Amino acid sequence: MSPHASQPLIGDSDNMTAIRRLIATVADSPATVLITGPSGTGKELIARALHEQSPTRKGANFVPINCGAIPRDLVESELFGHRKGAFTGAVVDRIGRIELAHGGTLFLDEVGDLPKDMQVKLLRVLQERVVEPVGANKSVAVNVRVVAATHRDLQEEIAAGRFREDLYYRLNVLPIHTVALRERTSDIPALLAVHALRCTLPGQKPVSFAPCLLQAFELYSWPGNVRELANLVDRFSTLFPGKELTLQSIPDFMLPAELANLQKAMRDENQPQKLLELFPNPPDEVAREALEHQESEDLQDLIMLAQGMDELPEEGLPLRQRLAEIERSYIEQALQRTEGNVSRTAKLLQVQRTTLIEKINKYDLRAETKAATPD
Repeated sequence: MSPHASQPLIGDSDNMTAIRRLIATVADSPATVLITGPSGTGKELIARALHEQSPTRKGANFVPINCGAIPRDLVESELFGHRKGAFTGAVVDRIGRIELAHGGTLFLDEVGDLPKDMQVKLLRVLQERVVEPVGANKSVAVNVRVVAATHRDLQEEIAAGRFREDLYYRLNVLPIHTVALRERTSDIPALLAVHALRCTLPGQKPVSFAPCLLQAFELYSWPGNVRELANLVDRFSTLFPGKELTLQSIPDFMLPAELANLQKAMRDENQPQKLLELFPNPPDEVAREALEHQESEDLQDLIMLAQGMDELPEEGLPLRQRLAEIERSYIEQALQRTEGNVSRTAKLLQVQRTTLIEKINKYDLRAETKAATPD
């Protein structure tokens, strides 16, 4: 069985939710599907889900073929098969991938890399539902659902003369678009947890990720998308089995360059400025804390007023301790108001859930969450 078989589509972001709904709607349709999106975003998983959720096709073969990975002179034989003696080396009959998928699903990965002469022959398959093996004198009828995928912009490929427009419209009957992981960062914790479980050896605990590291992952741009995330989790699971990792606990050479730079910036004495240089438009709690640090004087004034203190006492005060006491008090009050529900408390305090959990642990307020309903 393929390692991809029966893997669920992970995440509750808007994009993944819409894709799951669309799959449920069109899974049993014979119509051709075109999946577009960046490399590493799980296009084959979507194709397999379409196959496995089809009552009429899931019992037959799911046949994947990477159109960009096959030598040009072998593409026709791989797709259509050949008859014995059709060319030098054809010592036996060979069934092509299209015929092998009869009754099931043919997944044409990176269809944008298919040579132009093969595009014409694929168009005939889609129009007439027949294949003609190399060296054969008659066609073979096939019942196959074609799902194609590409990371290329096929409209641009058509304009450049590299892809046939008529084939594009034959493929693009039911379009599905995947987005880059950086556009659905809310799915990162679930993806990390699932891949950590898959990489865990029997008898071991899965590697886990501290809130500060989760926030760093949400800042990261993930150029390799989910495939890169899975590889990182595999690396960490091998090197640090069962450990809870923080950004600072991972050697910098084990991190992508962008995360290594973030790690160095957090160690720098000019931390807020360094973080802002790296992430001028910070989307999450790590960078927001840097911004808040730069505006600390305004923040302190507000806290002084909230405590009924118009100005700093002559004898001074332990500011860090006072801020911690105020923060602990507000968190405790919010937990009491929400009857210990962490998610509702995070919304009430307008902080991320992971940040709140970190502070609950810091101030030893776990007992306050015992009455919480499941989040």
